[in-house]
Order: sequence, then C-alpha cells, then structure tokens
Amino acid sequence: MRNSKIAGVGHYVPEKVVTNKDLEQIMDTSDEWIRERTGIVERRYFTEGTDTTANMGANAARMALKNAGLEASDLDMIIFATLSPDYVFPGSGVLLQRELGLKEIPALDVRNQCSGFVYALSVGDQFIKTGMYNNVLVVGSEIHSSGLDFSTRGRNVSVIFGDGAGAVVLTPSESTDKGILSTHLHADGEFAEELATIDPGSKKKDRLTHQMIDEGTIFPYMNGNMVFKHAVTRFPEVIEEALNKNGYKASDIDMLIPHQANLRITSYIQQKMGLSPDKVMSNIHKYGNTTAASVPLALSEAVQEGRIKEGDLVCMAAFGSGFTWASALIRW
Repeated sequence: MRNSKIAGVGHYVPEKVVTNKDLEQIMDTSDEWIRERTGIVERRYFTEGTDTTANMGANAARMALKNAGLEASDLDMIIFATLSPDYVFPGSGVLLQRELGLKEIPALDVRNQCSGFVYALSVGDQFIKTGMYNNVLVVGSEIHSSGLDFSTRGRNVSVIFGDGAGAVVLTPSESTDKGILSTHLHADGEFAEELATIDPGSKKKDRLTHQMIDEGTIFPYMNGNMVFKHAVTRFPEVIEEALNKNGYKASDIDMLIPHQANLRITSYIQQKMGLSPDKVMSNIHKYGNTTAASVPLALSEAVQEGRIKEGDLVCMAAFGSGFTWASALIRW
C-alpha cells in the first residue's frame, strides 16, 4: 500500500487585526488578563463582503497548490474542515470547489472542530493509500468573529478565537519511508456539552427563538477548567501513540505542530514531551484559536519560516470539542 505525502502547504488570514486593547473597548477585560491566561496578543477578523469561510479556504488552497507545483484542475477530491460554514447547508466544500473553478470532483465536509483538520488529513490519507485518488486538497477554514458574544458575559470565550485558513495538498509518496506514517483519531462524547454551541439545533421544534438569543445559548460555551484538564492528558497520549506506532520516541521529533488552543496548554505539552521551544510551533499570539485552521496555518508558517526541512519528523496533534483528539506523524 502506498503512502501519501504533503506536497504543498498554504494559509490565509484576513487583513483586519484586532488587538487585546481593541477588545478592552467593548468588554470588561484587559490585555494583561488575556495574555496571562491564553498567550494571545492579537487575532484576525474577517471583512464582510470580502472574506468568507470558503474563499479564505480557496486562498490558502491556491498557495498550497502553487507550492505543490499543481493546478486546481489536477485535484481529485476536496476535504473541508470547519465549524463555521458559510451556510447551514450546503457545506463549504462545494463552495470552495466553485471558488477554484472545478466541477464534479467530490467535496467532503468534516465537522470535528479543533481536531477537524487532522481528522480530514486522515481521510485524505486513506483515499490516497487505497489508490482511489492521487491529489487531495485538505482545508481548514474558520470565521469565528461573526458568532461570538462580545459582551462581558462572553469574554472568557470571545477573546480566544480568531479567523483564518490553512490548506495542504496530498499526493502519493514515492517512498514508503516518507510521507504520512500514521494517523490516530479518538472521541469521547460524554463531554460533548462542555465545549459547544447548543442553539440553534434540530432537537428543538423552534430552532431559533428570542429566548435563545437573550440567554446567549447561540454563542459558544466552554468549561475552561474541564477542557484544560482533558487537553493536557489527551495531547501527550495521542502524540505518544503516534510515536510508539512507528518506533520513535519524543526526542526524535523535529517539529511538533499542536492545535493552537492556549499557550499554557502548548507549554505544558512541550515540557511533558521534553522538547525544546524550537521544536514546538506556536503562533497563537498572532492569530488566537482558529479551530480547524490552526494546525495547517501553523504548519504553513513553519514551512515558510524554514523550520521544517526535508527528512524531518513532524507530528501534528489536536484536541477540542466533542471531545475529540487526534495526531498524525509525518516524515517530511
């Protein structure tokens, strides 16, 4: 069975920069409070009429295709990870397909939130390994800023999230020793409501009511302590799982790309795995948590900065709503 490899990476972030100082003007928070608890200094917000979840993904995809030396017409499949689609339906995958001027190739949407990109990568990997497709575009793109509670009530969540997109192009690997070595996916629905947006949902006769808006159930809810507790357990577990599967140890990792959830979580993982700071990619200070976009965005910047070289052992890992968590180990 053949391997798949990442042939090209790309990312896109909106032009609008929103600093912690900006948020101080609209809610009871402070730059010091946000930095201390999250490590975030600024984030990007989309511009209405210019940016959409799909076209941000398309911008990232064009960069990834260029870096892979391919044209959009070479693609056999699109896999689009997002929790913030342009429409309730259809999914943003077909909108991205339209943005790229493509027709008829399959477009699959993945709804696994912070773990969405790694889940999507795993799906693309399987299609290439089985020989069904050769060139698969995997995208993570999010617009959070239009769905956050910017009152003091929602500050603990709203200061964390930003908008952005990242993409990779998967192609068959010529070497069985290079490319995606393995992927590992997990979920535990027992904690589904600890990090969730409950309304509007299909389980209620009236999907959207004034009461839902007034009570704030249309906005994201996060039990921060619960999420932190599980994240610092699951991240090392799923990283070790990938290493053990392939006969490596933590010291063999050349670059770890964790989901950019919170700088304290990233720092904990770094210390737990015994990695030096230069072996862990972190850009949360610039973009906040971009959910499904965070791993490919960080990967793209790491490649752009020359922090990942051919032959490096790269590990991606994510944890988030669901709870879901996942990892991928790659020989670059």
